Amino acid sequence: MVSTVRTVLGDIPAGWLGVCDAHDHLFIRSPGLRGLELDDPAEAEERLRAFHGLGGRAVVQWTPYGMGRRAGDLAALARSTGVHVVAATGLHQAAQYAPELLRRIEGGLAGLFVAELTDGIGATGVRAGLIKVAGAFHGVDGHARSTMTAAAEAHHRTGAPIAVHLELGTGALDVLELLCGELEVDPRRVILGHPGRSPDVFVQREAARAGAFLAFDGPSRAHHATDWRLPEQLSALGDAGFGGQLLIGGDTTVPETPGMPYLLRRLRPRLEHVLGKELLDAVLVGNPARAFAFGPPHPS
Repeated sequence: MVSTVRTVLGDIPAGWLGVCDAHDHLFIRSPGLRGLELDDPAEAEERLRAFHGLGGRAVVQWTPYGMGRRAGDLAALARSTGVHVVAATGLHQAAQYAPELLRRIEGGLAGLFVAELTDGIGATGVRAGLIKVAGAFHGVDGHARSTMTAAAEAHHRTGAPIAVHLELGTGALDVLELLCGELEVDPRRVILGHPGRSPDVFVQREAARAGAFLAFDGPSRAHHATDWRLPEQLSALGDAGFGGQLLIGGDTTVPETPGMPYLLRRLRPRLEHVLGKELLDAVLVGNPARAFAFGPPHPS
């Protein structure tokens, strides 16, 4: 059976994904970043074309429900640029939403996630390709437990991968304890975002040992102090035998973030020097094809 990834233009064989920015945002709105919205299709197209010109072939957008995904524009951009784009369903932290919106969808999250994965986002017909949820600072609060429970149900019903925002890089083991222990999600179907923002080698290795993918991001406007640690963290995890679980993304959340073109123009040469071409190819190509595939996990 051929493994597939669900893009905004339809399902494709996972092997077609190519060089992948595993965590980014073409569009996003957040109450915490008022006035810094990513909401301009022309600017998004410029970033995508620059990424494509450097060899990039796929971008996984982690913007979930209610945060300005512009699903119809994602499809148009994928067509015009030739870049595979994966959209997200799911829900971020409660602070990212108006209370009335959360009240309106309360109790129906799993159904909402499943509908966006199978039928499409709103009237666009664009289907989401992953479920994005978020932990709390150093743990899992009530909102996170609710959204992760819904995400697990949607995963079990559809086979969609689950991507998790780790607040300031923390709470990875608590997240895995809930998702993969209590809620019985195979850890190989979980992608942990921002593990480098809390550069705790022990926690990173324990999360990798559990089987989850680790999606590092950088450089970051808000977390620049961790950027210089990225090569050494990836190298250490590779040396420890976890090279098949590493991902990297630009995580463009505000306009001045260098983002997806920088990922290939500046970061790729540095990482190739430190990691070697074989491991970097796995990080950019082979690992995303497995991490974002639908259905049960596939062997590395």
